[in-house]
Amino acid sequence: MISVIDSLVGIAPDMEGHVPVLAAETLEHLAPRDGGVYLDCTFGGGGHTELMLELANCTVVAIDQDPQAVLRSERLKERFGDRFRFHRMNFDTLDQLDEGPFDGILFDFGVSSFQLDEVDRGFSFRGEAPLDMRMNPEAGVSAAQWLATASRSDLIHALRVYAEEKNWRKIVDAILAAREKNELTTTTQLADLILSCTPARIRFSSKLHPATKAFQGIRIAVNDEIGVIERGLPAAFEKLKVGGILAAISFHSLEDRVAKNLFRRWAGRPEGAHDNRPQDMREVLAELISRRPITAGDKEVAQNPRSRSAKLRVIKKVK
Repeated sequence: MISVIDSLVGIAPDMEGHVPVLAAETLEHLAPRDGGVYLDCTFGGGGHTELMLELANCTVVAIDQDPQAVLRSERLKERFGDRFRFHRMNFDTLDQLDEGPFDGILFDFGVSSFQLDEVDRGFSFRGEAPLDMRMNPEAGVSAAQWLATASRSDLIHALRVYAEEKNWRKIVDAILAAREKNELTTTTQLADLILSCTPARIRFSSKLHPATKAFQGIRIAVNDEIGVIERGLPAAFEKLKVGGILAAISFHSLEDRVAKNLFRRWAGRPEGAHDNRPQDMREVLAELISRRPITAGDKEVAQNPRSRSAKLRVIKKVK
């Protein structure tokens, strides 16, 4: 099976522009089998789902809150029929999904390649677009609305904690000043504002655009991405069969930390340096399959630079 997966890594048939990260490693651990039922909590472009359906005569249930994902799911429905089912929903309401239990569940956190590439969605500063950033553009408030009403402490949290932006003080002050003039409604306005706050030595030496981290932090805040993960992972664990596999791919240190701590809790292990509970107070519900995060190899990183920051954690439910 490994050789089959290795031949597919970095390839999503007929899904032009979408490359599922850590495909070989993820499918190796999920090990889809004939008759099995699997849940893809972050359908996105459908790459991981498609590989599972091709590797075994199994059933995959997929969910995604993005309305564009509904359109992408139709092609898989045509190909695989009853072996594929799609539900439009956010995985933080997974407890409301009338499906399961599952032999394997997959999360691929963060924004999808399709969302980044659709300039009018406002996730990227590569083109002029309304400042939206919502994964579900039919719910919640846009990034422009959030920036117009967020408190100083909320802005600091988004930029200092979520974005891990060293220049957060100047950017927060600039946002507060600019919103008084209603000057933060498009992606380029926000990117230019951040650029104006960036010291020249960083502007001309950094490989990353100066707005990259800030855009990420604001996106995380707008979509409550960390809170959604904190609610979604426990709901998924509940829907997992005993002996089932839960796999989570993260791209941000905060995403990975949530998965790491929850997985260690379920495995009856300390969640951090300050977790001093005695062993008899820990309940072992799962086994850590990956004690350290699994990362992409040099070959995949060369083919798909986005995979450079990807981390995969895997756990097996035992009780």
